[in-house]
Amino acid sequence: MELLDEFEVSNLLNVPLHRLNTWAKNGKLIPAKLNGVKKYDKESLLKFEIIKDIFNSKWEEFIKIKPKREYTSIELFAGAGGMAIGMEKAGIKHVLLNEIEKNSCNTLRFNRPKWNVLENDIRNVDFSEYRDKVDIVTGGFPCQAFSSAGKKLGFEDTRGTLFFDFARCIKEVQPKIFIGENVKGLFNHDKGKTLEVIKQSIKDIGYTLIEPTVLKAMYYKVPQKRERLILVGIRNDLAKHLNKFKFPEKYYKVLTVSDAFKKGILYSRNVPKSDGVEYPKRKKEIMEEVPQGGYWKDLSDELQREYMGGSYFLGGGKTGLARRLSMKTPSLTIVCSPAMKQTERCHPIETRPLTIRESARIQTFPDDWKFQGAKGQQYKQIGNAVPVNLAYALGLSLVDFLNKIE
Repeated sequence: MELLDEFEVSNLLNVPLHRLNTWAKNGKLIPAKLNGVKKYDKESLLKFEIIKDIFNSKWEEFIKIKPKREYTSIELFAGAGGMAIGMEKAGIKHVLLNEIEKNSCNTLRFNRPKWNVLENDIRNVDFSEYRDKVDIVTGGFPCQAFSSAGKKLGFEDTRGTLFFDFARCIKEVQPKIFIGENVKGLFNHDKGKTLEVIKQSIKDIGYTLIEPTVLKAMYYKVPQKRERLILVGIRNDLAKHLNKFKFPEKYYKVLTVSDAFKKGILYSRNVPKSDGVEYPKRKKEIMEEVPQGGYWKDLSDELQREYMGGSYFLGGGKTGLARRLSMKTPSLTIVCSPAMKQTERCHPIETRPLTIRESARIQTFPDDWKFQGAKGQQYKQIGNAVPVNLAYALGLSLVDFLNKIE
């Protein structure tokens, strides 16, 4: 009988410890107690679909996938390169990376001088020269409010948003397959009308969409609870091969902040020292009182009132406020500003925001990937990125699909 401790089970199921305790009380999940420590029998967890997926993972087989020939890609909204590094690691060659933001372009050029980085507004770029020469288009298009969503539900409705230009690039290039990624909230944006517009637009440009799926980065060797909506479209003449596309295999365990910071599965050394921001004196004094994995509700009533001000009397959990990460669980989603009051990401042990390198490790960037620009710009590039290991897993799924249809 193989036993897992409560933190491992909580991480695998992505539920808080208090919920496990509730389940233990109502008999949904019965722990065994060893020396007063709660442990759970691996077999008893197989009733959960996600646990079955993880325990039966074919990850080791999955990462052996190699391209049968050189597959090429264009990456849009490339940012600081999270998606691009992951795709490169999967064996995909980038013929063009487009990004408007100067510091992100500098980061891409500094780390990969040979990449063809086009610093320009996508709305000014004509992609026709790449028609029928590129296998894949990828991009995390910014999702502004789709104001005309729900009127005609057609391609014209998406004009004026950057999704239109993402779709226009696909139409001009005619890749075999594309991947678009966005925030999970796009699923229900404007009561689902926005996603309907997107689906119709993809149909209009001659592509068949695989049902949009939310992937949780923590199941793909990323020590972070980030969730992304993934759109995969296949050119209509290849749509008969639709069932050959498989979303990535899950990694066989859930990694934690400790895995990000310490030598082990992800990195060959402890996290190197790097720049970071500091808390003002009083905020630091208050944050000292928050335990690992805790937040403002773990403060004394007096400190809660001082820290929260008027928000103290408002409803809602506000779980991001005065939040300290825990070494024993995956990190909360890394954000663009680690010391912002609403989305606090305090170091688990030291009382300070995460440094640039710590944030980058939680996003699974390699240590030798150097971000360019001022400190705030570097944090922003990291917070906006796709986790490298999630992109790598998606890249392998793309390679696997292209191998099958070759």
